[in-house]
Amino acid sequence: MATNTGKGFRRGSVKGRSQTKNPLTRIWTKRASNGQFMDGKADGSPFKGVRRER
Repeated sequence: MATNTGKGFRRGSVKGRSQTKNPLTRIWTKRASNGQFMDGKADGSPFKGVRRER
């Protein structure tokens, strides 16, 4: 599992999750391993350590 270092970066990757950008709202949305949408990022930047879907 990924761990935060407290220095602005994350060591490792978050397993079993992915992220995609919603084209309508332009918000990055995190998706769980079962396909459910979990969380949206308010500031517009992508989540750290979460792989991106294509």
